[in-house]
Amino acid sequence: MKSVHLVIVDLFLPGKFSKEVCAQLRLPVLEKILARGVAANDATRCSFEAALCGLFNLTGGIAPVSAAFDGLDKGCWLRADPVHMRLQRDQVVLLPVVVSNEESVQLCTSLNAHFSALGLMFFAPHPERWYLRLDKLPDMNSVPLSQMIGRDIRENLPAGADARYWHQLFNEIQMLLFAHPLNEQREARGENPVNSVWFWGAGREVAARAQYDSISSDVVLPEMLAAAAGMPFLPWSSSWRGPEGRQLLVWNGLKNAIQSGDLAAWRDELQDFETAYLQPLWHALRSGKVAQLQVDIVSSKGVQQLKLTRGDSWAFWRRSKPLADYSAEHA
Repeated sequence: MKSVHLVIVDLFLPGKFSKEVCAQLRLPVLEKILARGVAANDATRCSFEAALCGLFNLTGGIAPVSAAFDGLDKGCWLRADPVHMRLQRDQVVLLPVVVSNEESVQLCTSLNAHFSALGLMFFAPHPERWYLRLDKLPDMNSVPLSQMIGRDIRENLPAGADARYWHQLFNEIQMLLFAHPLNEQREARGENPVNSVWFWGAGREVAARAQYDSISSDVVLPEMLAAAAGMPFLPWSSSWRGPEGRQLLVWNGLKNAIQSGDLAAWRDELQDFETAYLQPLWHALRSGKVAQLQVDIVSSKGVQQLKLTRGDSWAFWRRSKPLADYSAEHA
C-alpha cells in the first residue's frame, strides 16, 4: 500500500499573530486537510524530538542516536551543545552560535583539560553537536535545544534528583568559557561568544524501528533515525517526488522563521509548501495513487494527528476554515 506520513512543525502561530500573518495566504489544500482529516491528539510528545522518537519506537534520549551518526562509539551519551547565553533585562536567553571545527576542537580541549579530574570527557565530532560520555544515565529531565532558542533558561534547566550536580557543572562551564581567549577573538569579530553549553537528550543506545520504505527531511534528525533503523534516507526535494511505498516526510521549514521572528518568511515558506508538496499530495490521494495520508502537526502542546483516505478527501460537508482559526484553537 502506498501511503504518506507527513510531519509538520510550528504550523499553528500564536493567536495574536495568526490573523494578520495568515491574511494573505491561499492554502486551500492545507485547509481541506485540517477540515477533513480524522483527528487524534497525543499530548505526551511536546517536542519535535519526542514526536520523531515516537515514530521510531525510541523511549530514551536522542544523544546516543546522534552520537552514532557522528561516528562516536556506542554507549551512554549526553548532548552538550555549544550556545550563547545573553542577559536581557530579567531573563537569560539562549541563542544559537555558528562555530567552526577548529573552534570546537579548541573549546572542547580546554573543557577536557579542566574537567578530566572529574572523569568528564567532551567530544565535538560536529561543530554544532557536542557530547559528554557518561558511565550511567543521570536522574534528570532536560529540554531539547530546539525548544530553547530565544527562551529564558532559568525556568528550563535540568530537573530531577541529579539536577543540582548538573546546574553546578553548567555554571562552572560558563565561567571557564567566559574567560577563554577564543571568545575574545569572536567578540572582536562581532560574533557571539560560545559562553555555555546546553545539556539535553541523555540516553543509552537502544534499537530504532519504523515501518517506512523511504524517509526524507530538510533537517538532520530524521536522517539520524533512519540510519539507526537501517532505512533509506532521501535528500529533501524542492517538490514532492511522488508515492514510493510507505513514505515519511518530515518538514521543519517553518521553525527557523519562527525562532528568528521573521513572520514574512514563515508565510512564504508555507505558501511554497502548499504548492510544491500539499497540492500534488492531495491530487495523488484523490486519484487513488496514495491510499492514505497522515499529517502530524507538532507543537509545544503535543501532536495533532490527521488521517485521510481517498473517501475523506471528497467529504465536502466537512467545511474548511482559515488557518488562523485553527491557530486560535491551538493557542
